[in-house]
Amino acid sequence: MDIQALNLLVEIIDCGNLSQVARKLKMTRANVSYHLAQLEKQTGVQLVHRTTRRVEPTEVGLRLYEHGCNIRNEMQAAQETITRLGQGLQGRVGISVPSGYGQMVMSHWLIEFKRQYPGIVLDVVFENRVDNLRDEIDIAVRILPEPPQQLVARDMGTVRYLACAARTYADAHGLPTELAQLGSLPVVTANVVGRPLSVRGYRGDSREEVQLAPALISDHYPFLRQGVLAGLGIGLLPDYMVQDVLTSGEVVTALDDYRLSIFGTRMYLLTLPNRHPTRAVRTCIDHLLARAKSESPSS
Repeated sequence: MDIQALNLLVEIIDCGNLSQVARKLKMTRANVSYHLAQLEKQTGVQLVHRTTRRVEPTEVGLRLYEHGCNIRNEMQAAQETITRLGQGLQGRVGISVPSGYGQMVMSHWLIEFKRQYPGIVLDVVFENRVDNLRDEIDIAVRILPEPPQQLVARDMGTVRYLACAARTYADAHGLPTELAQLGSLPVVTANVVGRPLSVRGYRGDSREEVQLAPALISDHYPFLRQGVLAGLGIGLLPDYMVQDVLTSGEVVTALDDYRLSIFGTRMYLLTLPNRHPTRAVRTCIDHLLARAKSESPSS
């Protein structure tokens, strides 16, 4: 069996769409379809079910896909052994990190890693998308209520959300004392895609949920921090975004007897289950998990 054809099958099932595979491999869709048909002719069985939008593997196709993933991973490992033998640790690591946590916390870890391994190219993207890892991303770090089942998730610890405001805002307008008040106050926070924005608060054995109508919304947490400092409203932000200005007294907190949650309370490091990690990627994962553990309040 042609290994290249088997690798094409892996790409087709990973992408789930012939047009997407064609764009990725810089082929025509007709050419992808032709090679798939040739592989099915060679094996004598149907390997995928085709619809106008997606392809789904048959049972035989899924078995071949698993073999193809294993072969590709072994080939990558063999190539890495050849190219890295006798050299310092090299390679490329694509990392997707949250805009706030990435800038305020992880940037120091990543710079430290780069200094330790100068031969590794770090390609860092600051974003808050909660979707599957893309081809150029090896590692994604996300705040989630629970990890996606289709990804390998490693727990990086708890994220604590705060209701906070600039001292100037608090002096002028006061601070909320009950969670329900947030529904009618100017709130500064990130948005949620696909559902109404709400905050959940846990106090003792009780749970409350309040719908929000924020006055300032952004996926860029450093900008939201600036909005809070400017006195634009009550911020609902992770504690690491305002820890320094809480210490200085420039920002104060409210609703301290609540445990707040908007997007989840756990930080996860996510990787794809069927992608063989290079030594560079494995080393970077170990470094990030070790740093997260060392800075955890419970460590």
